[in-house]
Amino acid sequence: MRTANEGGKIESRPVRRRALMSLLGSAVIGRPHWALADAPAKIYRVGTLNANGPAFGAFEASLQRGLAAHGYEIGRNLALERRGAEGNADRLPELLREIVATNVDVILTFGYEAAFVAKVGTTVPVVVFSAGDPVGTGLVESLARPGGHLTGISDVSAEVTPKRMELLKQFAPALGRVAVLYNAGDLAMRLRYSAAQQGARDLGISIQPLGVREPADFELAIGGMTHDMPDGILMVSDPLTVLHRQKIFDFARAQRLPAIYEYDFLARDGGLMSYGLDSDETFDRFTALTSRILHGAKPAELPFEQPTLFRFALNMKTAKAIGFAVPPSLLAFADEVIE
Repeated sequence: MRTANEGGKIESRPVRRRALMSLLGSAVIGRPHWALADAPAKIYRVGTLNANGPAFGAFEASLQRGLAAHGYEIGRNLALERRGAEGNADRLPELLREIVATNVDVILTFGYEAAFVAKVGTTVPVVVFSAGDPVGTGLVESLARPGGHLTGISDVSAEVTPKRMELLKQFAPALGRVAVLYNAGDLAMRLRYSAAQQGARDLGISIQPLGVREPADFELAIGGMTHDMPDGILMVSDPLTVLHRQKIFDFARAQRLPAIYEYDFLARDGGLMSYGLDSDETFDRFTALTSRILHGAKPAELPFEQPTLFRFALNMKTAKAIGFAVPPSLLAFADEVIE
């Protein structure tokens, strides 16, 4: 920079560092807007693995809202690699290999079977949903310190399943025996069945166990109930039972049986009532864990989280169809009444 001294002589002086930085900053600010937007956004690659369809089923909307809330948008900075076994769990290892081959950053699993396959079949970070008790099934060492490449949202069936039994008994006070339909081929669902047994025992209710392993078993289960009719039904929800839920809805309606389910979408679909986690709150935390992993966190250091908000949904149309008057106490307790 040149300045004039008192004698009029031109002399050079060093440009101050602050002034130089100011000039550089002005130059950046003065760049056209389109030039600043030249750099493409980082694309995060996320895989989803489900024993049913490739999406997260009825939870898909909650998943998408959770991802959007944490800044991830398909087509802008997020690419999803979806795989679903369409009810054939034997295909899960093959589908997992397909996902891993796409170089995903993290895998989201739905159900215990998908979570177990991801545990043994890859070292890619995994976030787990609806896989039962992760400690009881051996997916992780502890909730606080998972210790491997899996984390997610854990099950609280030991506390929640007895509440479902209580609600069913409150709806039908004469309830003496409940048929419990569950996937006997799924370790996590067998543990949920055990929780149902304990909850029923505490209420003086007997259990009619109906374990299914494949689609053909649902007809056998319905035949068993027809031959020895229960007073009510509890359906333990996993990808297999949810896929065939309409058969249970139809049977319960035809036989005028009260039935309770684990997720509110099952009540909206035609089931009598449900008590389970609040999907939006749960998926907000589920996608928060996913986001932390995408930004470098290790699953081993991210504790498994537990649902904290629960919803009771009641389908009044179904209640009328099976000829039951809903107790006022249940109406007052309901978070959602479906007319």
